[in-house]
Amino acid sequence: MRIATISRSTKETSIDVTVNLDGTGVYAISTGIGFLDHMLEQLSRHSLIDMDVKAVGDLHIDQHHTTEDTGIAIGEAIAKALGDKAGIRRYGDALSPMDETLTRVALDISGRPYLVWNSSFSQTRLGEMDTELFSHWFHSFAGSAGITLHVETLYGHNNHHIIESAFKGVARALRTAVEIDPRKVGSIPSTKGML
Repeated sequence: MRIATISRSTKETSIDVTVNLDGTGVYAISTGIGFLDHMLEQLSRHSLIDMDVKAVGDLHIDQHHTTEDTGIAIGEAIAKALGDKAGIRRYGDALSPMDETLTRVALDISGRPYLVWNSSFSQTRLGEMDTELFSHWFHSFAGSAGITLHVETLYGHNNHHIIESAFKGVARALRTAVEIDPRKVGSIPSTKGML
C-alpha cells in the first residue's frame, strides 16, 4: 500500500496529513475553513486517494497560512507515498464540467514543480474564504508534490462552479497519474531513469 503521513508544525500552523494513494476516496478533513474543507473533500473523493487532514492555524490573523501549509503538507504526503514513482502512469488530464463551467487540467508527476493557473473570479470571497487563496493552494500543492500542473477555466461565470470544477479536474487527473500502469510495473516512467 502506498500510504504516507506528514506532520508539519510551524509558529503559524500545525497540520497532520495521511494519504493512501490506493484508497477509495474516503476522507476526514478539518482545516477550520469550511470552503477549503469542501474542496479537499472533492479532491479526495474524485482522486480515490484516501485523505485524513487535520489543520489548526492562525485563523485569527487570516486564512493564508492555513491554506498554504495545507497545500504543502498534502503535496508532501503524496510525494512521500509515491516513493521512487516506479510503475506510475505519471501523466493525467481531465475536462471537468460543472453546469455552465468547464475546466481543463493537465499534470505531470515530473519532479519539476510548476503551476500554470488560468482561472479568475468575479467575487473576492466564497463563503469565508478569499478567492485569491485558491491559486495559492494549488501553487503550494504542486510545489511540494513535485508536479507540473496546468489549470484553465475554459468558460463559466459561477464562482463556486469555477473552483469546484478545478478541484475535481485536478482530482481526476491525479487519479490517473498516480495509478500503477500494469504494462510498466516497477519501471520508472522516464528515459532519465528517475523522476
